[in-house]
Formats: sequence, C-alpha cells, structure tokens
Amino acid sequence: MNITLYTKDNCPQCKMTKRFLTDKNVSYNEVNIDNEPQYVDWLKDNGYRSVPVVTANENVSIVGFRPDQLRGLA
Repeated sequence: MNITLYTKDNCPQCKMTKRFLTDKNVSYNEVNIDNEPQYVDWLKDNGYRSVPVVTANENVSIVGFRPDQLRGLA
C-alpha cells in the first residue's frame, strides 16, 4: 500500500499520527508542507483545509488524528 502523510511543523496531530503509524509498523512517505509548499495547492484543490492528511493508494483519505481509521492501514 502506498501511504502518504501530509504534515506541517508544530502540528500536534501530525506528530501523533506519525507516532501511531510508526508504532504499528506502517511505512509511509511524509510530505511536510512547510518544506514543500507546492503541495498546499494540491491539498486545497482536493478540499483539504488542515493537516494531517493521510492518503492511501489515492482512494483512502483520513484527515486529522483518527486512530479508529488509521487502524485500517495497519
């Protein structure tokens, strides 16, 4: 499964999401929008207004720290 996690600096929910995925041994590609601002427009164009955003195979989208939904990726 190809998982991408969109984050930004100083984001407690982003840190909790990263910790959750790491603890469950789920590999993911992190895109920090503070370091890669070109992704901000993509997020906005797809209706996302906050991070973290987790996408999996472009079909699954999870917004915010949602352990109930993240378990489905483990």
